[in-house]
Amino acid sequence: MSNKTLVVIPAYNEAATIEEVVRGAIVYADVSVTDDASKDATPTILANLQKEFGNRLHVIRHEKNTHIPKGIQDGMKYAVEKGYDWVITMDAGLSHDASYLKEFQSFPECDLVIGSRTSTVNVPLYRKFISWLAAKVMNYCLSKGIFNLFGANLRDCTSGYRRYSKPMVQKIATYPLESVAFDFHMEALSIVANHDGTIRELPIRYIFSNSSFNRKVLKLAIQFAKKLLLRKWKLIPQYP
Repeated sequence: MSNKTLVVIPAYNEAATIEEVVRGAIVYADVSVTDDASKDATPTILANLQKEFGNRLHVIRHEKNTHIPKGIQDGMKYAVEKGYDWVITMDAGLSHDASYLKEFQSFPECDLVIGSRTSTVNVPLYRKFISWLAAKVMNYCLSKGIFNLFGANLRDCTSGYRRYSKPMVQKIATYPLESVAFDFHMEALSIVANHDGTIRELPIRYIFSNSSFNRKVLKLAIQFAKKLLLRKWKLIPQYP
């Protein structure tokens, strides 16, 4: 398998962690950080890291906050432009252990590898329940039949630590996304599934840290899941 991998990291006000995350990731692959209009020292830290790492670190600056979908999509557009074979997305906090990047890179070839959070640290019970329920709903939404309740039986459908193949990166990079927050991970999964992409899971250890997950984000995720259900039942048109 080719090792031409780009790690894409969306970041907003991550001054406390972004340097450690970049240094950890760049050991294994080139890195693209989308600075999503940060108002803290994140831009300064990234500028200093760019001086150190040169063209191995690419920084995209948004002047207006766009949240996760546009941050990852712009990183994927850069990957397409530069001809990378794989994109791995990871969090700008310290929830995702960079040492797993080696395992993502060596994982057998498929279109999407999801870092399945089989081991967790400090994750609140309500978050575990939401992730479990989201997996149940997504497996059904993406299954091929109305009465197929389990689909691919994926354990974790909302993890943001993932590896995408080049064909799927090309599709997602130019896709007219509906998602506006963490629901991006649900939409990206649906894009891969709807294009008959192969999906596998890699067990990872996940450490809960400061999160922007809130009621508004949860509501958006529920709304997106509802759309998938209505499309499956052919009650609304397919998208796009």
